[in-house]
Amino acid sequence: MGKYTKSDIIRIVEEEDIEFVRLQFTDIFGMLKNVAITASQLEKVLDNKCMFDGSSIEGFARIEESDMYLYPDKDTFEIFPWRPQQGKVARLICDVYTPDGKPFEGDPRYVLKRAIKEASDMGYTFNVGPECEFFLYHTDDNGLPTTISHEKAGYFDLGPVDLGENARRDIVMTLEEIGFEIEASHHEVAPAQHEIDFKYDEALSTADNIMTFKLAVKTIAKRHGLHATFMPKPKYGISGSGMHTNMSLSKDGRNVFDDPTDQLGLSKEAYYFMGGLMKHIKGMTAITNPLVNSYKRLVPGFEAPVYIAWSAKNRSPLIRIPASRGEGTRIELRCPDPSTNPYLTLAVCLAAGLDGIKNQIMPPASVDKNIFAMTKEERIAEQIDSLPSTLMEAIEEMEADSFISQVIGEHISECYISAKKLEWEAYRAQVTEWEIEEYLYKI
Repeated sequence: MGKYTKSDIIRIVEEEDIEFVRLQFTDIFGMLKNVAITASQLEKVLDNKCMFDGSSIEGFARIEESDMYLYPDKDTFEIFPWRPQQGKVARLICDVYTPDGKPFEGDPRYVLKRAIKEASDMGYTFNVGPECEFFLYHTDDNGLPTTISHEKAGYFDLGPVDLGENARRDIVMTLEEIGFEIEASHHEVAPAQHEIDFKYDEALSTADNIMTFKLAVKTIAKRHGLHATFMPKPKYGISGSGMHTNMSLSKDGRNVFDDPTDQLGLSKEAYYFMGGLMKHIKGMTAITNPLVNSYKRLVPGFEAPVYIAWSAKNRSPLIRIPASRGEGTRIELRCPDPSTNPYLTLAVCLAAGLDGIKNQIMPPASVDKNIFAMTKEERIAEQIDSLPSTLMEAIEEMEADSFISQVIGEHISECYISAKKLEWEAYRAQVTEWEIEEYLYKI
């Protein structure tokens, strides 16, 4: 039984004086889109009769097949606390359908639902807890974002050093108003960098929550005269923002990754899941780290993972097994960054893990020493491979792993790869300030 029925939503909209309802959906690049309707159109929308032009959304549809329908997920109904008290604004997250009533292949939410269905057929529920990092920067006189921050705070520092503390407190309180259970919030390593962690949930709810989280963070930051960015590496020489992704599978209400008889407390399923992730991670990286800029974060020296290894003891590998056991047993994938499309990232993580379970793929032995301190020869001897180092390398790895294309579907795969190649070419053709500084005067 869902949280809300059609009549519940119509009644709440009337009682709460809600004037606008935003129908939200996400494009293939993880950008939140919406169609706003007035309350008078609500019944039509709840009957799945809201049409929009899919050809105007990048990567969605061609001109000749542009009509799309938004089917609201009634359980995602939420009133925005940051809008006016009179004439309030609410939202519904929607699935995208074609005119003949079928799920649209290019809808990232559908891709995740498909992967969840596969897990469900195997008896599993996929639970995910993300750790979302972001930067809070000043805006200029025209209200445009800068990379300027007056604060110099570091990891776990607090006010008055942390000038973003008030904004972060407001963000947390706003998120709690719309039903988030916030587990922790703190200043991160770099100046102006913050992290807010919310409680894990079933994968579809978590992906929806990540999209809502980003919107809330940006909205509340703006109220404080700040700009919140989820760009992975906005400044040279400081740590970038990640979105460490904690994953577990449950069956009949029990965490199947937990096994007290194992030396590390991990079940066979946990090892196989990890094996699947490690097998497909290179092909997944263009999705978990989707921007040219993502690869500026994935360099040695800033804690971000570069090497494909796992450990329960240190934080340098790609996959870490946090200390808690029992229901808290989980696998932490450390490469995703917050610019990713959460629906596609969780879909490929789940599918890769299930592939590991189905084919009983054991991961290599754990690497329990600091990989960053190892020599190249030592890494070769231990057969430690690296993640792709550029977006183009990642796209080539994605093209080489047909499994990833199957998971996200042909439509998204083709659109995504083509768009990312254009992004890489546009970047490659730039003449940067670094090149001017480095070469102009001496060549």
